[in-house]
Amino acid sequence: MTEPSPVHGTWLGRRDAVAKLLAALLVTAAVVTTLDPVASLTVIGALLVLLPFTGLGLGTLWRRGWPILVSAAGIFGFTVLLGAQDSPVVAHVAGLDVRENAVGYALRLLAVGLPGFVVFATIDPTDLADSLVAHLRVPPRFAIGALAALRLAPLLAGEYRLIRLARRARGTKAGPFSTLFGLLVAAIRRGIRLATAMEARGFDRGEPRTIARDTRFGWMDALVVALGLALAATVIMLKFART
Repeated sequence: MTEPSPVHGTWLGRRDAVAKLLAALLVTAAVVTTLDPVASLTVIGALLVLLPFTGLGLGTLWRRGWPILVSAAGIFGFTVLLGAQDSPVVAHVAGLDVRENAVGYALRLLAVGLPGFVVFATIDPTDLADSLVAHLRVPPRFAIGALAALRLAPLLAGEYRLIRLARRARGTKAGPFSTLFGLLVAAIRRGIRLATAMEARGFDRGEPRTIARDTRFGWMDALVVALGLALAATVIMLKFART
């Protein structure tokens, strides 16, 4: 049995999974409605301030979240070069006009991805399944499926590396798209085997299931939702204040 992650023992890690998901959903929904760079920076700054309560360091944030940064940089460059020219110019870099919409798109992507990253990094898959069933009355079949998906997600990186090494050993070109296709096929096969094994163990009998651990929604969990609601309200107010 694997040891629990130290992240799950932090203040945010001990909070209820549904509370964290709801808070992240509120913030993300608010950020999606605006391109205001100030609103996105507010969300990013608030989450960076929250990092000490999550147990996630900046190094971990970079190792796990670099795809979001690369995507934001790509959107920024694409918008600077080919985006609409009716947005105000905020800077000049290497002879190019950096417009507000380019900054807004890049920062919005970061502000949308960061809440989900922080939340899922501090959620134990078993706690998530128990919380979904106990508080949202989610069908156990869906909750157990979510549990299995989160348990297997960390294996994708290692399996991607093994597929590339195996293709190189056979002398086959290990391009990113062909490797991703192989990873998709392997994930589907693993999912089919897992579903068959779960059905063989009676997970799909349709009978009521019990929860092994007591899951309670306390006032500290309500505080997490309130913080998410407050941050989402701040984003909405900044949106209207700056239009």
